[in-house]
This record gives sequence, structure tokens and C-alpha cells, in this order.
Amino acid sequence: MSGEGKVVCVTGASGYIASWLVKLLLDRCYTVKASVRDLNDPKKTEHLVSLDGAKERLHLFQANLLEDGSFDAVVDGCECVFHTASPVQFSPINPEAELLDPAIKGTLNVLRACARSSSIKRVVLTSSVAAVALNRELKDGVVIDESWYSDPSYCEENKIWYALSKISAENVAWKFTKERGIDMIAINPGMVIGPILQPFANVSVGIILNLVNGATSFSDVSLRWVDVRDVACAHILAFEMPSASGRYCVVERSARISHVIKVVQELYPTIKLPDKCSNIGSPIQPDYEVSNEKVKSLGIKLIPLDVSLKDTIESFKEKNLFSL
Repeated sequence: MSGEGKVVCVTGASGYIASWLVKLLLDRCYTVKASVRDLNDPKKTEHLVSLDGAKERLHLFQANLLEDGSFDAVVDGCECVFHTASPVQFSPINPEAELLDPAIKGTLNVLRACARSSSIKRVVLTSSVAAVALNRELKDGVVIDESWYSDPSYCEENKIWYALSKISAENVAWKFTKERGIDMIAINPGMVIGPILQPFANVSVGIILNLVNGATSFSDVSLRWVDVRDVACAHILAFEMPSASGRYCVVERSARISHVIKVVQELYPTIKLPDKCSNIGSPIQPDYEVSNEKVKSLGIKLIPLDVSLKDTIESFKEKNLFSL
């Protein structure tokens, strides 16, 4: 589908998923109004303004998640708002300031701007599998889907702050959009890897960068993996398909870190990878699967994990973050 003549908004555009979202939207001829925290920071903007089509159809705005009214100008005149802006931090020192406030209050500020605009047809919210799986029912061998919801009290008790920020933001977003009659869809990706457009490694691809850059040990946890290009594509199709609704879990497969190391070693035999497991004898997170049947109904053929891993490492080399 061509986006020619259509205007959409991407919040947090300098982020990993959002950068790919901006790229694919421009490739589809959309005009994109995109927000960043600091227009004067080249690390946040240069990779965006250098994209094909950016000169003609990308308009950058500075906006603050915690400032009411900050997004009014960004969303004005847009058919869809892709709200991706939300911090990713797995070990915050101050969870409220670093994660919860920006995620929850920021989402409400963006949605209030949408409610004040007459042009918005749909909002697509970037959530996470962390907002789906984490509750007391999660066990080994379980296959979860979009009907699952993380339990905020369970997340708080166990200090899983990132998951708490995502489920809390999702919950307030569903409540607000239902009350205001706004059509919203949530995209719930797993651990996102794949090539980076920005000049630095974000938290999720940082796991892979750490493995190939001399880590001496690894924690053999099971994670839900997905390629950033599929996540960005899912956002766009969720807007473009009139029949799309509700939540979409976007996960290619579950795999332990030990499996990832094995795949990377086969792809790059000369890389020295860690062979010592640091969590032997420690409690292991449940080994669960995530159904991807619903997201496949959007027409996505998910990129296999080995391809994502290879493309991730190749992009590290291109950005001079790693050399063989």
C-alpha cells in the first residue's frame, strides 16, 4: 500500500524500532512528522535525516513526554500516531522517574494530543511481550497469546520495573482510548534484534554486542526474539489494515542465550564467544512460547532468528561497534 499523500506521526523517532518505522514509512511514500527529545543532538537526528525521502517528507519536532501539550503540533493533521516513545531500562536506579512516569504519563500526554486532533483515525502503541506474559500463571511449556496480560502487582513485587511500565502504560491507554472513542492497536514485540540504523547499540541488541565483544560468561535465560524490521512492518500493517484490532504479539521464536551463542558461532567461527554459564543453580525463568498466529494474519513472514543475528552483527561492523 502506498502512503502517498498521507501524513502520520512517530513519537520517539530516534529509537531503534522507531527509526526503522520512519524508514519503512518513507519507503512507502508517507509524510512523517516525528518527535525527538533533542533536535540539537546529531546522534538522535542524523540517521533519520539521511534516510531516503527524508528531505522531502520527514519533519522533525522536539517534544517532551512529561510535558502536556508537547505533542499537539506533532500529531496535528496526522491520520495515525505511532507512539513508540518510552524508555527501555532493565535495571533502573529510580524506577518511577526512569521508567514509570515517562511510560504512563507520556502515553497519556500523547493520547490527549490525539483526542484534541480531528484528523486521527488510529493510534498504534508500541508495547511489549513484557506486558503480556508476566503473571503467576506463567509456567514452563505454556504458549501465551494476546489474551494474556502481565499482572502489575506481580511485576511490582518482583521488581520487574520495565514490565510494570509497559503493562501500566497499556492499561491506561486502553482505558483512555475506550472512553474517548479512539481506535487503538497495541504491538507487543519480544526481544528486538536486527540491523541498527542509529549510531549506537540500544539495550536489546546490546545483549548480542556484549556476547561478540569479549564477554567471559553468559546468563542462559530464555528470551522471545524478533527482528526489528518485522516489528516496524507490523506497526504499519496494523494501521493500514482496516480489520486489524486489539493486540499483536510479534515474536519469531523463543530461544536460550546458549542457543544464540551456538548459532553465532556457526555463522562466525573465528569469533571468541563466552562458554561459561553464570547462572548455573540459579532459578531459571519459565521456558514459554508466544503464539505468532495473529500477527501472521497481517501478512508478515517473520525473519528467522539466524538471519536476524547475522544482520545484527553485520550492522555492528558497519557502525564500527565490532570488528572480526
